[in-house]
Amino acid sequence: MENHSVVLGVINLEHEMKVHRFTFNDFAENTYVLWDETGDCVIIDPGCNNELERKELSNFIDSNNLKPVGLINTHCHIDHVLGNDYVNRRYNLPLQSHKDEQSVLESCEVVSKMYGIPYTPSPSISVFLKEGDKLEFGNTSLEIFFTPGHSPASISFYHAPTNTLIAGDVLFQMSIGRTDLPGGNFDTLAESIRQNFYVLPDETIVYPGHGPQTSIGFEKANNPFVKS
Repeated sequence: MENHSVVLGVINLEHEMKVHRFTFNDFAENTYVLWDETGDCVIIDPGCNNELERKELSNFIDSNNLKPVGLINTHCHIDHVLGNDYVNRRYNLPLQSHKDEQSVLESCEVVSKMYGIPYTPSPSISVFLKEGDKLEFGNTSLEIFFTPGHSPASISFYHAPTNTLIAGDVLFQMSIGRTDLPGGNFDTLAESIRQNFYVLPDETIVYPGHGPQTSIGFEKANNPFVKS
């Protein structure tokens, strides 16, 4: 599968926050780098799983003179954590996620064998994020939403000044995260979407864990799985 990456600029009058999307690994997972004018950046859901993908990520960071200050998982399914060990070692960053995703993370070694994919075990979660906290870097602050249903304790990140939502595998363009994996539940996922996402402005851009970006307004009107 051919990898690709996309730069998505989001600007307001106070400062600039940029979003860069990579598509990595056999699951076509979206990895995101977020940064602002200070050069500080966070790496969300690193899915890089071979040398070319790892170089693509680090070369982008180096060429833009960015300083990684955060390694974040929205949730800890195998496709979203394949690059955790690399990012942890290269940039000396602790893993941040919700504490109740640790059991999911610990299952990844078994899951990787089931799929027959190489996996270097991720470091454990050592910085616990929860709803009501802020994800902060440089001059940027994002709200943290608790959005379970696809996984036991998925979290999502919302930047109100630019109406930007990093959604993990909760909401996709015209779809939602699967709910048949351990800890998944359709009713819980639908509630997460309605209570956390569908209350946001319609123009909010959704950056999902797979597939193209979408918007809250479009999904409220068109998503066949969860109606507003």
